Amino acid sequence: MKAHLNGTSISSKKANIIAGLIRGKSVDEALNILKFTPKKSAKMFFKIVTSAAANAVHNDGKKQEDLRIEQIIVNRGSFNKRFLPSTRGRALPIHKPTAHITVELTDK
Repeated sequence: MKAHLNGTSISSKKANIIAGLIRGKSVDEALNILKFTPKKSAKMFFKIVTSAAANAVHNDGKKQEDLRIEQIIVNRGSFNKRFLPSTRGRALPIHKPTAHITVELTDK
């Protein structure tokens, strides 16, 4: 009962803050926490936890009330490389980080 989100446009450091809020919680409790958290990554986690719960209900025949978050892994992805024009024909590099998020659920 897993769900993956690869290459999302947020740094792993920022995403890990929200992941810490919902680690080990039940799915319903985690969704309530994420619904009222005013961070960009909270919306991403809301979608991925909902997806993992839907996978468990549809594929494994589990009940959503019995599920809890066993593991959340946030890994650093590749950098999207952009360049900012500067004086004297130079270019300044801009590295936009990405993250890979994995959510694993289990029964209570």
